[in-house]
Amino acid sequence: MESLYPLVVDVVRGSLEDGPGIRSVVFFKGCPLNCIFCHNPETQEPQAEMAFYSERCIQCGSCAEACPESAIDFDLPGRISREKCVRCGDCAVVCPGGGLRRIGRYYPVRELKEVLMKDSTFYRHSGGGVTLSGGECTMYPHYVESLLLLLKAEGIHVTLETGGHFEYSVFKRKILPHIDLIYYDIKFADREMHKKYTGKSNGRILDNFRRLISEANLEVHPRLPLVPGITATRENFSAVVDFLCQAGADSVSLLPYNPVGLEMAASIGKPVPDLPKGFMKPDEERKNYAEFENILERKKDIRMRWPAGKNDRNYPIRGILSLS
Repeated sequence: MESLYPLVVDVVRGSLEDGPGIRSVVFFKGCPLNCIFCHNPETQEPQAEMAFYSERCIQCGSCAEACPESAIDFDLPGRISREKCVRCGDCAVVCPGGGLRRIGRYYPVRELKEVLMKDSTFYRHSGGGVTLSGGECTMYPHYVESLLLLLKAEGIHVTLETGGHFEYSVFKRKILPHIDLIYYDIKFADREMHKKYTGKSNGRILDNFRRLISEANLEVHPRLPLVPGITATRENFSAVVDFLCQAGADSVSLLPYNPVGLEMAASIGKPVPDLPKGFMKPDEERKNYAEFENILERKKDIRMRWPAGKNDRNYPIRGILSLS
């Protein structure tokens, strides 16, 4: 059953990376997938979580005094006894250095709309708007529909970022009529590989993408995150290209690997996956883009194009590969 009270991890204002123009991005908490390479692991669980940042801790002891469950243990590297913690956040309220943080807050729909409308002038002058992200915002169709109706009444452009694991009939009825652009992550074409690295098969994801491409009256733009040795392989590139061409997609973005989720996983007490600790180097990005382009060229007569302002083919920040 859908939670009527979804939590929001953060509202990031002034983003230039999550759709056209200047945008505010709402990161919802909760996701049906459990990608080991997720760069926002704090958005995976729908419940609130506690994070500890050791570099900000001044060891004043205020958190231990405030905790009603005696869950603060200074002998633990992560300070928090996760078995005892009820995630109330009392420790974070009194922490003077910001070493503790409760992740996840509920916004009544109208309150969230007012927060997002603070930057309406920037949206209008830049061609921007609001982006709903996560986690997976489509887990909360009733809440999201209510928010979208308020935003569209104000003429706000809305982009939705999704991993595609949703019930299509509900999405089509409640969310699709009120959005302008979809960024749709395709991580793998192979179902077993997808299950291995995300916890679930991608059957529903691929089916939903096919239907959106054929039925939706708006741009559905696929994106492939580049994770070294996992999604960024010749085999996966080839399989994804086959799927996208068969589905009728006309472009795809390649998203360079982002390691920031490793530190966050440690902060919230999750196991840190064995993944590269640094961002992709320019040479590695170029190699991946060249490999992907070569596969495209072998499959059909395809050329590469870049977004406006990203004309340096030797060091693209985000390439858009044209499939048509």
